[in-house]
Amino acid sequence: MKIAVPVTDNNQIDDHFGHCEFYNVYTISEENNDIINVESIESEQGCGCKSNIASTLAEIGVKTMIAGGIGNGAINVLNNSGIEVIRGCSGDPTVVVKQYTQGLITDGGSSCNHHHDHEHQCSNH
Repeated sequence: MKIAVPVTDNNQIDDHFGHCEFYNVYTISEENNDIINVESIESEQGCGCKSNIASTLAEIGVKTMIAGGIGNGAINVLNNSGIEVIRGCSGDPTVVVKQYTQGLITDGGSSCNHHHDHEHQCSNH
């Protein structure tokens, strides 16, 4: 399984999908849900719904996008490429990906949520 996360240059989940510096792509072991590889893909600047990032990520096997704020147009483009979107996340991307693989993170249900009160946040069970 591969999970992509839009990140800033200070290694935080970017609060606006279309403005991120790059994406961390995490490869997750199917046996025990451990992170076995992380690669970085430079972002095409601009609106996420108009870039080729969805097809680029789908081509390398990404099935999930964990994001902060993300517009409905970008969500539709990602979904059409077979990528599920988990919205409303913030904080250290590695910590959030680990929480997601443990079943502790679900979609925040809000698009373009720019303000967070905690170090890392999504919807927790």
